[in-house]
Amino acid sequence: MNNKFSLLLALGLLVAGPATVLAQAGKSVPRVVDKSALTGVAAPPADVVATRADALTANMAQALGLTPAQTEKVRAINVGSVRTVEAARLRYRQEPGPLRARIEEVGLARLEQLKDVLTPAQFSRYQQKREEKMGIPTVRGIQGTPPPGLGGRGEDN
Repeated sequence: MNNKFSLLLALGLLVAGPATVLAQAGKSVPRVVDKSALTGVAAPPADVVATRADALTANMAQALGLTPAQTEKVRAINVGSVRTVEAARLRYRQEPGPLRARIEEVGLARLEQLKDVLTPAQFSRYQQKREEKMGIPTVRGIQGTPPPGLGGRGEDN
């Protein structure tokens, strides 16, 4: 429980820290413009983004055997992707078509970024696991029995 509290406290200080320190020192605090405020959409909560990105990164690090340097690069990619997807979920919550398109766009960009960080063997393993998770069938020869009337091995047509 203390570790969880410490982590939340550290995250809070990280987010609010510089502004708080500057304000306490009597210096002016630079105003950060939230781009989502300009579009009328709230930014996704930082704790949600961090939690999802960290879980995704930990899973990838374990499954792919990432080096510490790769893990940090993958975490940065995941944070950016999760933040963008979560912002899209807020913006397009009533519009499933544009939301789906945006998520697909982010996913493709993420794949390109991961390709630059992972080794070819790691990327191949990542793709294989991703396809399994998403239920994408792989072509590995004829599997199963064809529907009646469509023929198959040993049938005369």
